[in-house]
This record gives sequence, C-alpha cells and structure tokens, in this order.
Amino acid sequence: MPDSISNIPTHVAIIMDGNGRWAKARGLPRIMGHKKGAEALRSALDACMKAGSRYLTIYAFSSENWKRPIVEISDLMELLRTFLDKEIAALHRGGIQLKVIGDLSKLAPDIRAQIEGAEALTKDNKKFNLIVALSYGARQEIIQAMRKVAELSASGRIAPDTIDESFISSLLYTHAIPDPDLLIRTAGEQRLSNFLLWQSAYTELYFTSVLWPDFTPKHLQEAIAEYSNRERRYGTRSE
Repeated sequence: MPDSISNIPTHVAIIMDGNGRWAKARGLPRIMGHKKGAEALRSALDACMKAGSRYLTIYAFSSENWKRPIVEISDLMELLRTFLDKEIAALHRGGIQLKVIGDLSKLAPDIRAQIEGAEALTKDNKKFNLIVALSYGARQEIIQAMRKVAELSASGRIAPDTIDESFISSLLYTHAIPDPDLLIRTAGEQRLSNFLLWQSAYTELYFTSVLWPDFTPKHLQEAIAEYSNRERRYGTRSE
C-alpha cells in the first residue's frame, strides 16, 4: 500500500461477482470459475490485512443463489466443504477469526457442523476478522429482526419508544461487527443485490469491471486509494 494512503477502511465488504463469466470466456465449467475465485479470495484477505483493515466481509452465497441449477449448487457446497476442511487451520494460525452469517438452516448438517467447529476454533483470534455471508439475504435478515422486535414488544419486554437504530442493529447477524466503510463489487454490475442493506447506509461504494477471479491485490489497493480520497459526510453538508 503506498505510503500516501493513510485513510484505510476498517471494514471492507466485497460482492465477488464474475466467476461464471470468467469460466465461460475460457470454455470452462462454472465450477472452475468458482475455484479460481477462491484463490482470489485468499489474495484479497492477505491484501486487506497488509493494508491495515480489520474486517473483511464476503458475499459467498446469497439466499437467491439457491435458485441456481442443482449441479452448480452441489459443486459450490463441495467447494465450501473443502474450504472449511483445508483453510481453517491456516486462518487460525494467522490469528483470523471466522464468522459465518446467514440462514444456515438451509445448509447440510455436515457443513453446519464444520462451520460451528471453525467458529469455535477461531473465536478468540484478534488479528483480523473474516465474515462469510452464506445463504444470506439482507431483506430476510431485517425481517427476522423485525419479528424479534414485534415479539419483544408484544410481550412487554421493550417499549416502542426505546426502539432505535442501535437496538435494531443489535438484532442483526452483524451485531458485533462495525458497518462496512468500503463495499467493492466486481464484474461491472452496480447494485447491492440484497447484501448488507441496513449496514451499508453510509458505506462508500466502489464498482469495477474486473471479474472476481482476476481481482488482484493491486485492484484492492486501487479501491482503497479511491476510498481514501473521498469525503465521508454521513448526510451532513460540506462547507
């Protein structure tokens, strides 16, 4: 990271888009794009740590992704099993805490067990935080929080006038995680696709046409460099 960049985002979030297009352009099965994308993730994680960020949240599998062809979902779940089997020990050695957010009830029991084991193993690590959004949808997350609010209010455990932003944030999957400072989306699309909608209210957005498997530490540095030159006003006016 160039010395001139001093404003480093504490929390980077990434929508890792373009794996399928990367594979198609090379005449390869889609799973090869996902495998190449997993390599890009390792590089991005290392680059975030070297840059000085403390959190990286990745959109690994959305709630809508369950509508994809069964064969592709099966391949992705096998890739997830491999990641949890092969990579967690390295994350732990590196002082990285893993947290998985989303509706994990839809995952196979063995994958849920792997996730529970990985989170338990790394829970005390303080060097860096990797958050994986898996079977995740922001609208569903907010609906779940609102149901909890309704339940607490109906039972008299909270008064309506005590419900504020902080209280709602405390009911989300990310309750112990700071909101993202910078959100990057690859592959040219310019939308959030149901990712961290509440948490990204004042997040700086960065879009690049680079397909995720081709995303390198240099591309991450470029995104952080642009972020550092922006003025974050949080809804206030600048003189």
